[in-house]
Amino acid sequence: MAKWLSPLDSMFLYMESPDSMMHVGGLIEIEITNGTAGDMSRQIRDELQEITAVQPPWNRKLATPRFLKNPAHRWVVDTDFDAMYHVRRSALPSPGGERELGVLVSRLHSRPLDFRRPPWECYIIEGHESGNLILYTKVHHSLVDGYTAVKMLMRSFSKSPDAPEEPFFFQIPPPRPRPKSSSKKEVASAPADQGSFISAVGGHMMSVRDIGKGLGRLSRSRFRKDDHIVTVLQAPRGILNGRIGRDRRFATQQYDIARLRRIASAAGCTLNDVVLAVCGGGLRAYLQGLDALPEKPLIAFVPVNIRPKDDPGGGNMVGGMLASLGTNEASAADRLRAVVASTSAAKQQMENMTRAAIIAYTTYVGSPLLIQTGLAQFGLSKVVPPSFNVVISNVPGPKQPLYFRGNRLASVYPVSFLMHGGPLNITCESYGDTLNFGFVGCRDTLPRLQRLALACGEAVDELEEIFVNA
Repeated sequence: MAKWLSPLDSMFLYMESPDSMMHVGGLIEIEITNGTAGDMSRQIRDELQEITAVQPPWNRKLATPRFLKNPAHRWVVDTDFDAMYHVRRSALPSPGGERELGVLVSRLHSRPLDFRRPPWECYIIEGHESGNLILYTKVHHSLVDGYTAVKMLMRSFSKSPDAPEEPFFFQIPPPRPRPKSSSKKEVASAPADQGSFISAVGGHMMSVRDIGKGLGRLSRSRFRKDDHIVTVLQAPRGILNGRIGRDRRFATQQYDIARLRRIASAAGCTLNDVVLAVCGGGLRAYLQGLDALPEKPLIAFVPVNIRPKDDPGGGNMVGGMLASLGTNEASAADRLRAVVASTSAAKQQMENMTRAAIIAYTTYVGSPLLIQTGLAQFGLSKVVPPSFNVVISNVPGPKQPLYFRGNRLASVYPVSFLMHGGPLNITCESYGDTLNFGFVGCRDTLPRLQRLALACGEAVDELEEIFVNA
């Protein structure tokens, strides 16, 4: 059965180009305690040879893969699904350290997906010096958003090393026992179609009202210095808004969540505010080293998950807000205050909006990006001021330790996408008691990306010294 893509899902296909590939990924490290990484890799290979059908959305491909700019795309089921094509084995060259792993992931992430098939791939990587097994996955953003991808991928893992083996994330899971039906009769209400229609009309009217209020505030904030909400076209121009090439750089950083929470508690803010301040401090130092720090504060686009908890997944349901990173402030305390002021204003803006209104509002806030992306592709990024300078996401992951076939999941790092006008993306993902940062940058624009990761570590030290150890 065909499934139409939403306008937001289609946008990611429209933005796809040889240099700007709209797939997101994840890097997973599994600590092998039963056998070897090679044994586990061969076991997975043998299982894949028996697979002929998979669960949605992993079995969906585009009906018209040759026309990605088509505004009306449909997903259709791939009746010739080939698991061995989508899941591949690879190995690191000696000595198989973090440098070799970073180079391999950078190269794999720089390759486009084949839209004649379901747009996702998974690589099983052997040869790491630790003896651990590495999984790198990538999926096009039009198929699932990052939050949903993590949620679905984690289905392959168990909460106990002794638990029964879970099927691979794209396999059809075994049927679950159905709960016993209640003997009580439900009180009849309006017919389903009628109720849905009334709800839809009411929701639409509320969305129009909420969007109107939001846009009105954005317009007024340009003339009110006491309003800290960040408006469109407020971000400074710089190297973070130019044209990108095809090749990527990838770097990682990991922090204890308890450490970041102590900073947040002492400063009277949220964990997400601390994450933004850490990124702001890291970017300030990194860009100063390149003599490329703008005088005005950098602006981040911060995606916000608005998917209901019981939503089965597939497609995109993401809002977003603009936040100052305070990079014009030399003091880490002042940078954090600037972050808190802008995020508080943005949250107040969206707190009473419906999901439909938040999506529409986010589309408006990010609308200049499509123009900027097109202009940056031809080296004309200076014609229109940028909407923002960097995307910074925080994806919630599993809180408890997980296991794969009895082996502990050691770490999870996100690997996001880049676009013309946006040569840098920073995504965080929590797992257990750690917060894992994945830095993705354009190889042609941002040299030595690992320096940014190290600078963010120094920003954590600075915040901790001011707010916790003072």
